[in-house]
This record gives sequence, structure tokens and C-alpha cells, in this order.
Amino acid sequence: MKNNFNTIPLSILDLAVVLAGKTPAQSFKNSVSLAQKAESLDYHRFWLAEHHNMPHIASSATSILIAHVAENTKKIRVGSGGIMLPNHSPLMIAEQFGTLATLFPGRIDLGVGRAPGTDQLTSRALQRNDQAAYEFPKTVQELQEYLSAENSHAAVRAIPGEGLDIPIWILGSSTDSAKLAAAMGLPYAFASHFAPQQLKQALSIYRNNFKPSVHLKEPYVIACVNVTAAETNEEARILATSMEKIFLGILTNNRQPLQPADPNFKVIDEAKQVMQQFLEYSFVGSPTEIKEALSNFVNDTQVDELMIVSHIYDHDARLKSYEIVKELQEK
Repeated sequence: MKNNFNTIPLSILDLAVVLAGKTPAQSFKNSVSLAQKAESLDYHRFWLAEHHNMPHIASSATSILIAHVAENTKKIRVGSGGIMLPNHSPLMIAEQFGTLATLFPGRIDLGVGRAPGTDQLTSRALQRNDQAAYEFPKTVQELQEYLSAENSHAAVRAIPGEGLDIPIWILGSSTDSAKLAAAMGLPYAFASHFAPQQLKQALSIYRNNFKPSVHLKEPYVIACVNVTAAETNEEARILATSMEKIFLGILTNNRQPLQPADPNFKVIDEAKQVMQQFLEYSFVGSPTEIKEALSNFVNDTQVDELMIVSHIYDHDARLKSYEIVKELQEK
């Protein structure tokens, strides 16, 4: 049976983006507000992503922020999208997420990625190990061992964490991650919101090479996309200028807090083509346009779950965008 937009779970990725003129404290309040709204709308999960040394992202201490969001919600799954495992020892992550899963049983996801989530200089300050990224498959296995019930007789144990049901997800933006997720029989989440080029190839590799495991019997894929929804196309277009400025800042190495919507903003010609590649799976428009775009995306990719990130400066407009998307699914 084919997946379609009206039947698959919808989830949210949040980066605790810092707004221009605001503080990280306000970002955390907005994250909680968004998670509570998502829960009321029956979104499936709410993930936070680890980044470092970025003036526009405040989710560096991801585990702490997950706890804060989970404490202020009741049922929505909360997790990492993801923890950049090369930055940490597997034992420490097992203990942190074991603690989270003990505090919030049945609600915690652990998505792990290979990328550092930062620049090279900061990466070295975090990892102290230039080979950490190359050891990613090994560290995922080590993490699994610490979280397994079978580790109870080992010399080093994760307490709490050992024996708890904490789903581990492989995150990625390339085909390498797809191969690993398939080989390990783990669920897979692809970052098509900023790396769309290899999405279809990665999905094909994952599905064709998937090996069932004790964790997962059949392939399961989440894809993340950017969505800016509003009552009219023009309103959505203006709101989306905040997102466009974020990606332009990445391209020009001029990263800033999220800027207010700007009806006069236009992408410079030199950056247009690259921006279009970045934003291939960025859907902007009125309810009619968004419904068509997301339906086509799901029909085309056959993802099992859709994760949405919305870089909208005005918090009420951001909440409204997620509300529109969920209402579209129910029509």
C-alpha cells in the first residue's frame, strides 16, 4: 500500500533558532510553545538538532533542551535530530538518553549523525580527535551495547540507560549514512531540508540494502523539508524571506540570527542557482499550494514520515504555518 500525505505521521524539527534582537532564552520559550502547539495538533514527534558556535542556533546542549521540552509536554515524542556522535563519548550519550528515557518513558528518540554540526576549528575543540567521524559506525555499535540489556555483565555500564527501549535513528545527508542505516537495520532520517541532492539515491540504497534487525523489521524513512505556509501566497513568500536569508548567510559565510521578514528582499543573482539547489525541497505558499507540494513529495519519495522545519521570524506566524499543514492533512 502506497504512502500518502494524508496518512503518514507528521513531525517537527526545531533548531532553537535565535531571532534578531532576541536572546536564546526567548528561543527556548518559543521551542516549548511550538512543542505544546504540535502536541495539541497531534504531531508525532519533536526533534532538536545539535549545532555549535553558530550565532543563530541555540540548541548546542541538545540533551538538556530535550529534557526541558519533554518536561513541558505530555505525550509527544521528543528527541535528537540529531546528536552529533563524534562530539561525544558513546557512554555519555547512553547515560544522558537513559536518564531522559527514565524521566519520560516511551517518549524519547535518539537520532545520531556523523557530521560535527559546526566548523572545523570548533569541531576540534569539541572532539579532540580528528578520527572521530571516521569511527562513526563503531561508536554507534558501542552506543547500542551500552543501551542493551546484555551489557549488564560488562565492566562498563550505562546507568540509567541499560536495557531501556530508546530507538536509535541514523541521520544523514548523503549515501554513506543510508548504507550504514541499512546494514544496521535501523530507521533512517534524511536531511533533505538542506541537502536535497542525494535524497532519492540515499532512499534507494537504504531500501534495497536494508537488513532486518531486532530493532526494525522493515525499512522506515523520515525526510525533512522546509515549509512556510500562510493564508495567501504573497504572505508566505514574504515570511519565507527569513529562511532565504539564513541560507544566503550560509553560502556567504555571514551567519546571523534569524532576520524579520522583508518584502523587499531578493536573492542576489550570483547566489540564485546555488540557493535553488539548497531549497529544492522548500515549500512556500497558501494552503492549496502546500497541500499539492507535500502530496507530490510523499507520492514521489514514499517516505514513511514527514518532518517539517519552518524558519519563520514571527512566532505566531510560525505556529500558524504548522497548524495549516496539519489541517491540510485532515482534509
